[in-house]
Amino acid sequence: MGLLRRLLIRPGAIGDCIVALPALEHLKTDYTEVWAPTHVLPLIRFADRIHHVPSAIDRIALPGVEPPHALIAYLRSFDSIVSWYGSNQPEFRAQVEELQLPFQFFPALPSSDNGSHVVDFFLKQAGAPPGAAPRIEVTPTQHGAIVLHPFSGSARKNWPMMKFRALADRLPGSVAWCAAPHEPLPHAVKIENLYELACWLAGARLYVGNDAGITHLAAAVGTPVVAIFGPTDPALWAPRGERVRVVAGDLENISVHEVWGAATALL
Repeated sequence: MGLLRRLLIRPGAIGDCIVALPALEHLKTDYTEVWAPTHVLPLIRFADRIHHVPSAIDRIALPGVEPPHALIAYLRSFDSIVSWYGSNQPEFRAQVEELQLPFQFFPALPSSDNGSHVVDFFLKQAGAPPGAAPRIEVTPTQHGAIVLHPFSGSARKNWPMMKFRALADRLPGSVAWCAAPHEPLPHAVKIENLYELACWLAGARLYVGNDAGITHLAAAVGTPVVAIFGPTDPALWAPRGERVRVVAGDLENISVHEVWGAATALL
C-alpha cells in the first residue's frame, strides 16, 4: 500500500486557524499538505508542505466556467481532502462531487448553539478526544517585557485604550506594546511574520490582550496570558493554556485593578 496523501484546507482569521491546529495535527498522514491564508502559513509547522489557498479554487464552482485543469489534476493526486473551505457553498460542494474529488467538508466555524469549546468542536470533527490545547514550538526571542496588545478584529471587543495605558503605569518592570502593522499605535512592536511574532511573544514575561488572534498566539507559545473578554463567551473562545487567566464582563466596567490583579497573579 502506498503512502496516504492528505490535503487540509483551512481558511479563516488568525485565531480561527490557531484554535483548529490540534484538529489539523490529528489529521496528519504519511504526507500532509495544508492550504491556509498566506499570513497564517508560518504557524503551520507540522505539515510536509504548506501553500496559500489558491484563488483559482473559486473557479471550480463558477457557472459556465471550465474548472482549471491543473488544479483539478493536483486535487486528484490526494487520497483525502479535508476542507473547511466551501462548507457553506452548495455550488462548490456539488461541483466537487460531480468531479469526483475526494473532499470531506466540515463547518469552518461552530454554530451559535455550540456548547463546547471551539478547540473541542474542531477536535470532534477530526475524530479526536477533547481537551487538547494549541501548541506552536518556537525559539523564544528573549526580552522579558510585559506585552500589551490593545487591539482585536473588532472594536467592540477592545478594552478601552485609556485603561490599557493605566494598566501599563501600574505593571512592574518593562512594558512593550504590540500591534499589527496597520494598527495606529506609535512605538509599538510590529512584526508582520506571525512565526517571528510568536518567537517574540514567547520571550515575554506576560501578555495582556483582548479577545483576538494574537492572544491565542501568545497562549499557544506558552506565554502567561491575561485575556480580556467582553461580548464573546470565553467558555467557548478563551485561549487554552495552563497559564491563562480570563477577565470577562462589560468592557467599560472591567476595572484596571481587576486586570492588574489577574496579571500580577501570573508574574
